[in-house]
Amino acid sequence: MKNFSAFLEATQKIFKERLFLDYLRRFAYGIDASCYRYIPKAVIWSESEEEIRELIKLAYYFEIPLTFRAAGTSLSGQASSENVLVICHKEEVEVGKGAKSIVCDCGVIGSYANDVLAPYGKKIGPDPATIASAKIGGIFSNNSSGMCCGVKHNSYHTIKSVRIILQDGSILDTSSEESFQAFCQSHSLLVKELLHLRQKILADRELHSLIKKKFSIKNTTGYSLNALVDFDNPKDILNHIFIGAEGTLGFVSKVEYYTLDNHPHKACALLFFNNIYEASDAILLFAKYQDIINAAEIMDYACLKSVQHLEGMPKEILQIQEGNCAILIQLEAKTQNLLQKNIDFLAPKIQALKTLFGVYFSLDKQEQDSWWLIRKGILPIAAGNRPKGSVVIVEDICFFIEDFTRGIAEILKLFEKYAFKGIIFGHALSGNVHFIITPNLNDKAQNKAFGGLMEDLAKVVANLQGSIKAEHGTGRMVAPFVELEWGKKAYAINKKIKNLFDGKNIFNPDVIISEDKNIHLKNFKPSWEEYDEVGELVGACMECGFCEKHCPSRNLTLTPRQRISVYVEIKRLESKDSLSIKEKEELEALKLGYRYFGIETCAICSTCANLCPLHIDTACIAKNSKGNFPKIAHRISENLALASSALKTAIKVANFTPLLSQRISKKLNNWIHTPIMPHYFPNANPQKVYEDSTLPYRKEVIYFSSCLNRIFSPPKEASDKRNIQEVFQSLCQKAGIKYRYPKDITGLCCSKAFKNYSNTAREMALKTFKALKEVSNGGEIPIVCDHSACSLELLERIREFEVLGDVKLQIFDMPSFVLKFIIPSLRISQKPIKIGLYAPCSTRSYKQEIDNEQALIDIAKVCAKEVFIHQDTKCCSFAGDKGFLNPSLNTSALEGFVKFYQKQPIELGYSSSSTCEIGLSANTKRVWQHIIYLLDSCALQKES
Repeated sequence: MKNFSAFLEATQKIFKERLFLDYLRRFAYGIDASCYRYIPKAVIWSESEEEIRELIKLAYYFEIPLTFRAAGTSLSGQASSENVLVICHKEEVEVGKGAKSIVCDCGVIGSYANDVLAPYGKKIGPDPATIASAKIGGIFSNNSSGMCCGVKHNSYHTIKSVRIILQDGSILDTSSEESFQAFCQSHSLLVKELLHLRQKILADRELHSLIKKKFSIKNTTGYSLNALVDFDNPKDILNHIFIGAEGTLGFVSKVEYYTLDNHPHKACALLFFNNIYEASDAILLFAKYQDIINAAEIMDYACLKSVQHLEGMPKEILQIQEGNCAILIQLEAKTQNLLQKNIDFLAPKIQALKTLFGVYFSLDKQEQDSWWLIRKGILPIAAGNRPKGSVVIVEDICFFIEDFTRGIAEILKLFEKYAFKGIIFGHALSGNVHFIITPNLNDKAQNKAFGGLMEDLAKVVANLQGSIKAEHGTGRMVAPFVELEWGKKAYAINKKIKNLFDGKNIFNPDVIISEDKNIHLKNFKPSWEEYDEVGELVGACMECGFCEKHCPSRNLTLTPRQRISVYVEIKRLESKDSLSIKEKEELEALKLGYRYFGIETCAICSTCANLCPLHIDTACIAKNSKGNFPKIAHRISENLALASSALKTAIKVANFTPLLSQRISKKLNNWIHTPIMPHYFPNANPQKVYEDSTLPYRKEVIYFSSCLNRIFSPPKEASDKRNIQEVFQSLCQKAGIKYRYPKDITGLCCSKAFKNYSNTAREMALKTFKALKEVSNGGEIPIVCDHSACSLELLERIREFEVLGDVKLQIFDMPSFVLKFIIPSLRISQKPIKIGLYAPCSTRSYKQEIDNEQALIDIAKVCAKEVFIHQDTKCCSFAGDKGFLNPSLNTSALEGFVKFYQKQPIELGYSSSSTCEIGLSANTKRVWQHIIYLLDSCALQKES
């Protein structure tokens, strides 16, 4: 490398604080879903195409290798880097005329593109299993496919135009004829060389035939040589040559896909067979009718056995015997009549096969989902059950349909030869086989066995003229086997393509083309086997990245998988008997930064657990970080009423001179990390006495008003300045419901305020439980809480005490209670207004009879003409006190939220958590209040 320091100095001027050189972030941001561990020398977060152009020019001048990464969900090591890692954040989409195409920036998540297209009844072609996390840049660069798209609808066959930045910083834009012609003029030699390669292939009948044949099935080994065969127009060649190139030829800035119809009507059949060989007849049959069969997923006995314990499994799963297998097929159609016609056509043909339990097509979505749960549960179950210290290897190969069962038989022989226990599944329509093994690659014997397995596997696949990588990309994993699969002549063309576009080898070196024949066996992730208490909860993490897209701190500090990876690395190094000087320095750097990056900026919202295939809750790391002042916390809990009164006084003083208070609080926060006073700060709640309703209503409710709502009342900017107790009391009066407060409510708390002090929290929760049990007559009267986070805490905390006390309390979050008990007793006069709505993360964290999130939405739609919801914000990250202590976390979490509502013509905003509402108001610069403020403004008493 030429002068790396000079490169960094120049790069710093472009990216400023988005150039990361500290060890913790280099380590964390270097994590990807593969089995490899590479730590980049520098990490860059890019936000614009112009930044990337300047960076590439610098890299070209200084000869510094770059690796571009989107989501980091790739499995073959193509997103790993030991040089400069560039993470791309461009995420704009534009739907084309008539929704016939969609333009996506490289940072757009695949499922988001489909969400944008859903109202038009359209979708993109590629459908990788990672589509809810993987980004377009990676989907395109890997030519990723999945269960339904096959070869026909992958990126190669659905691309319309591309926008690429090349090694000299120039832009190739095939969406613009003028731009493309200018490119052809400025890069005439490149275009000429590509056309020369095409002529060379056409002149070699054997090579031409090989390329045509190998790309008739799924193939992501090497470059898209078919672009040189299928097209004679330079634009078409350049449109397709970058597909599957894994960032080794240039930077993919944006792509335009042709869209497909997204058929709404679906039918599924789960078919069981005695063994894999008897299933082969079904596979050949299904392959004939790919025009009406959209998916056919094969699962071996090990797969089926692994999911037997899951809830809702079909009875046939429990009846299987050794060697049995299953194929799940799915049909899709534009109309119900056409779907039934296709079922009637296929059913007799399938019935002629040797199935174990007959043929049954289901049109029921719930039943279909339970069947797909079998297929989707395979990976997480295998990962969750793997031995400590092992990694998850998901291999991906493709055979011609006629060789499919033979190929599987060969894999089973290799399992036996190298003593690996694996499970086999795959996309039968495409001849695409996946298998999962979980070796400990830091064990010399298993490492050697894995190397042997890969070599023999490559030979088996090559002998059958299949694809060593079908849809996961070449990466480092099979770079040494590209020549084996393709032969010398085709491999030479692969190398020529690399040299044409990247003569200095600055784009993702050692990926696809590598001179190191052992690159696939180097730099495996180290293992940690001595789990501590937290390690038992997070140690199964396979670093897939599914957890990341809704994490509130993802654009500020770390994501859940990064938090886990850094935590695990700290514990791994601490558990070693001796450390080198380098390891000691690394451990010190990780521990020094982890308090802020791993603990303080974790919102503890558990949204990651909802997305994780293993349901790992990364928040447990922060939760297990004990508080520093247990004695003070205990005193506050014993004198909560006095502490609340003191806080109200402080709020009054702060609000007396708000601008001065805000400035002072920000400076103190920077200096000594004290709480800030944000804009739209609430007023102190003037209510001191909580009296029960005296009206003679038969219906009753126990009103547990949270300590936060007993302290806060709406900010001065709010049009309705009543405290929430007044609003709820008004609703109860209109609905004919008598409300009562627990005795000594000013001394009660759900215990969330003491979450870092387990003993104090438990004592407070028990105290509150006893008070609620008494006032509700042992659970006879329903209890409502007016803060969603506190409702969740109550529901989770009191379950322990309910079991001990043999009593069950009826606890409702406010929206659920209002929807069930209050709205049916009111007349609602809907307002002709447009509102914003935010459902706190806590509304999704506990399942009850009434869905709390949906209740909030239902109330909003009853009261307002139009309701706007930003679907991608699952947690605002105010997180009780974190919004006061780490306001940057709240601001970062709401970046997309703020942009969304800047474009929406809303008049008011509503939620169900007063602390969330502080952050929402401060960042959007408009008042957000509890949903019952809106309801009360629309509510009228029912006429007698």
